[in-house]
Amino acid sequence: MEHITLLIGIVIVTALVFDFTNGFHDTANAMATTISTGALKPKVAVAMSAVLNLVGAFLSVEVAKTISGGIIDESAGIRPEVIFAGLVGAIVWNLLTWLAGLPSSSSHALFGGLIGATVVSVGFDAVNADKVVMKVLIPAVAAPIVAGLAAWCATRLTYRLARGRDERDTAKGYRAGQIASAALVSLAHGTNDAQKTMGVITLALVAGGVVAPHSDPPLWVIVSAGLAIALGTYLGGWRIIQTLGKGLTDIKPAQGFAAQTGAATVILASSHIGFALSTTQVCSGSIMGAGLGRKGGVVRWSTAGRMVMAWGLTLPAAGLVAGGAALLADQGDWGVAAVAVLGLAVSAAIWLASRRKPVTHDDLDSRDAVAGAEPAGVVTQALQAVAPPPAGPLTAAVSPSPEAGRAPAAAAAS
Repeated sequence: MEHITLLIGIVIVTALVFDFTNGFHDTANAMATTISTGALKPKVAVAMSAVLNLVGAFLSVEVAKTISGGIIDESAGIRPEVIFAGLVGAIVWNLLTWLAGLPSSSSHALFGGLIGATVVSVGFDAVNADKVVMKVLIPAVAAPIVAGLAAWCATRLTYRLARGRDERDTAKGYRAGQIASAALVSLAHGTNDAQKTMGVITLALVAGGVVAPHSDPPLWVIVSAGLAIALGTYLGGWRIIQTLGKGLTDIKPAQGFAAQTGAATVILASSHIGFALSTTQVCSGSIMGAGLGRKGGVVRWSTAGRMVMAWGLTLPAAGLVAGGAALLADQGDWGVAAVAVLGLAVSAAIWLASRRKPVTHDDLDSRDAVAGAEPAGVVTQALQAVAPPPAGPLTAAVSPSPEAGRAPAAAAAS
């Protein structure tokens, strides 16, 4: 019993580490467009997002119940070692995609890790395939499409309603709207992603006989998961913020407001009905929709293609890593220790690799942060030839500032 208690403690700590990585991996979901348009300074944006992620963790437990008693059969003999292996697979994939600056799904990394470890240790019968299809795979495909269409419609409507209005007035108003909608996305992220870690910890407690099957997460689990994701959010995943904020499309204040409002609506609705969707995919889809919604807008399709490829690889890749970890963990205490050591070694190697070319909030504060952004592709250029950017209001990303005033001169000198 002491061994089980110690192992459950290790699983809980590992789950909170995953929650922490989820926080800095997914900060971009709420704050990338707000930062890129200058509505908020980077550090202020992530601080606000962290607080609202914490608040959101207390609003619902429906997604947590989907994890703890949905995709994995609690009565199939799931042991803490299996959950530990699944978490290691999810953490490793999260860190790899963070290093690459790709906004992949932390949620699908977790699902893939749990499914891969369960299949290796227990078998396919322990996975509720119907729940995986209905509450994971279908939302994974539908949610970014729905969010993208909503953002596209909202962006088109926004530009139509603001036609003929003063550019400075509309930009200022939409920045205020962006702050409000970013706060809503952060709150929604807490209601969805923080709950996934709550569900994993609850599953570990059930597997160890600490709580009864189908129990709601205890209060201390809710508090610890909320704090872990809030801390990770505050540290800021600057690499992924850079990709979503400027690497995918050039977002103007009106587009940012439309994208964030559409994403928050989809996430909150999904949390209410217990769909454990990927907030990353929803927000990425809404940003692409907003990019297409502005006449002459730029969407960098090769970046989008790499993102979609990462989305497709996340479940199987995390599952393979977790399956290998589960195979090793099944060998006994030395196997669990080996998985822990290997996981720490890989994580440390990824962190050291990131130090070779660090990305900080200072990079995002700079007006030249997008100087190295990928140019528009052939598809975007063709669309712009048919529908060139409007010359009227809302075409400027930011209102006039000393830095902006110097931009034309700098361009002329280059």
